[in-house]
Amino acid sequence: MASGSRQQLPLWRSMLFVPTNVEKFVESAPTRGADAYILDLEDSIPAAAKANARTLVRQAAAKVGRTGADVLVRINRPWRLSVRDIEASVDANVCALMVPKVTDPGHILAIAEILDEVEAERGLPNGHTKLFPMIETTDAYFQATEIAKAHDRVVAMNLGSEDFALSAGMLPEDEGLFQPTLHVMMAARAAGVLPLGFIGSIAEYRDRDKFRARIKQAARLGFLGSACIHPLQVDILNEEFTPTEEAVEQSRGIIAAYDEAKAAGRGSIEYDGKMIDEPIIQRAEQVLARAAMIEARSS
Repeated sequence: MASGSRQQLPLWRSMLFVPTNVEKFVESAPTRGADAYILDLEDSIPAAAKANARTLVRQAAAKVGRTGADVLVRINRPWRLSVRDIEASVDANVCALMVPKVTDPGHILAIAEILDEVEAERGLPNGHTKLFPMIETTDAYFQATEIAKAHDRVVAMNLGSEDFALSAGMLPEDEGLFQPTLHVMMAARAAGVLPLGFIGSIAEYRDRDKFRARIKQAARLGFLGSACIHPLQVDILNEEFTPTEEAVEQSRGIIAAYDEAKAAGRGSIEYDGKMIDEPIIQRAEQVLARAAMIEARSS
């Protein structure tokens, strides 16, 4: 990892993909309520339209971020396209690049070096543009932890289920994706970056009940947010990746019991009929910190 400490991680419960060259989607995006919008230069843009889409990024970033949401850009993988995309996307209104088909830590380091130069040219602070690598091949899968730790610009990581399944020669079904998705989540956790995603294909969005069940499972398993491809998914992501009122109240009770025990010089703590140890106290602190972060964002 590059020297220095990581900044506070962003709040990205919901990240809605927006085709950069479709004006009606760009205009309507800020009304969808997502924490972040991903202007896409990759899969949703035909090859013949990529050059034009590139010229629209900075204008689109100002539009989709006008209500305060974060704006990312998903760049293309071939290096000749990647460099053009990076040069087109570095902007005060773009906080991060989503990097598909990352191959290894060197891939991230090369992009970080390019960003150093472009940010300096544009008068932006060094490190302004964060990185969100996507693990989409079996080669990258075995280097996920090293990729997440490659540079301080990395703030999040996920498994690209469709491309990964293709690389692994399997169908993008829950049975095969369960272990790889958890592996990438744990790699992100080990690196101290946001673990994003859920188990299953991102292409399924019409069945809201099924999607909600997937996101509930993801939250239980330790994920903190996900990208999505349709506005119908945004409210589910925001709701399920937000601590419930019950969880917040329970966490406050645990912390209060802990503080009372400390003040009384007691080492053992009981709350709601259960013995409370250090991991439970730390989990309660994390719940309260996340709830406070969400409240601050909402206000």
